[in-house]
Amino acid sequence: MSSLTVLETGPLATIQDRGRAGQAALGVPSSGACDRSSYALANRLVGNPVGAAALEVTYGGLTIHADGDLLVAITGAPCTGVPLNAPTVLRSGSVLHLGPPASGLRTYVAVRGGIAVPPVLGSRSTDLLSGLGPPPLTAGQTLQVGSPVHPMPGVDLAPVRDPAPGQVVLRVTPGPRRDWFTDAGWAVLTSQVYEVSTNSNRVGVRLDGAPLERARTGELASEGMARGAIQIPPSGTPVIFLADHPVTGGYPVIAYVAAADLDACAQVRPGQSVRLISA
Repeated sequence: MSSLTVLETGPLATIQDRGRAGQAALGVPSSGACDRSSYALANRLVGNPVGAAALEVTYGGLTIHADGDLLVAITGAPCTGVPLNAPTVLRSGSVLHLGPPASGLRTYVAVRGGIAVPPVLGSRSTDLLSGLGPPPLTAGQTLQVGSPVHPMPGVDLAPVRDPAPGQVVLRVTPGPRRDWFTDAGWAVLTSQVYEVSTNSNRVGVRLDGAPLERARTGELASEGMARGAIQIPPSGTPVIFLADHPVTGGYPVIAYVAAADLDACAQVRPGQSVRLISA
């Protein structure tokens, strides 16, 4: 069995797979890769089975040492200094360093054979909110790599677009608590240009902008939450839930981000402009 050693982690590096789907009724969050399409592409490029564990790297900075010959693929936010969207051989003893990405936020590193850590409740994903799964990576940590089970796909390069560097437009549909907000509040939600807050993380993207006008006050009993839900806390500004969102929440959900736009949502970085438009 091959392995790699983490020399530097950058701001945040975690192990992710497809998550713990279908266990919300038991109080278990789904977690998993934030940008699911980039994660899945990385695994396909090295011939891994669906759901193999890979590395999710936030704003570059990860440095790894190949303890044996490895085949890797790097997708998502285009970090400098590394080959992108293509299977690449790392010879034993070589070092791979991911520089800061030119656009986007999260980069995925898949290794042929998958990252071999014990699953927790059916997943190898790190969940930062609940603490389930392996902890975030640390310098000096050695990760075992599993054995390949599928043939290589025979793809030299995947022609995919990099995450958008400028303003990102996300389509939204009304949520179950749309009636808690005035028509003017909805108009503000779907017309103004927001800025991604520095308080954003894997739990959710916080947007800075004008607060939304509510049609009713009072408390809301906690109810189930889903990835892509747009919750409005007392500040009046939106929080878009991502992979590590809580199972339940007590603030009104005014809208949902369209499923096709969730991966783009996972790639917005602090300071970037975001618009929400009616689908």
